[in-house]
Amino acid sequence: MHFNFNSTEPIYLQVASQIEEAIFTRNYAEEEQIPSTTEISRDFHINPATVLKGINLLVSDGLVEKKRGIGMFVAQGAYEKLVKKRRELFYQDKVVQVVAEAKRLQISEEELLDLIKRGF
Repeated sequence: MHFNFNSTEPIYLQVASQIEEAIFTRNYAEEEQIPSTTEISRDFHINPATVLKGINLLVSDGLVEKKRGIGMFVAQGAYEKLVKKRRELFYQDKVVQVVAEAKRLQISEEELLDLIKRGF
């Protein structure tokens, strides 16, 4: 993990997104323990409350679960949830824009599909 303290993105969101990315890339497997709030705050000189705020976002999204007295673990099904979430974001952020631009350029659906196949 590394954090950009000069970024406009809050540190707690950076914590959440980096752990989420590690789950998505399977650096943290389902049911595997993730670094503790204390470890992250100590290693990266971040306030523990800030780290906890980021991790709590993942808990509320169902990606991480707290096991009292043991630690934080990647939740069962977390990878699938992230794939579903990212596919929807891909659709919203990329596909919708590509289709809109294709319409402005008067590219037919068939032509667009041909272009996508060529790019694939």
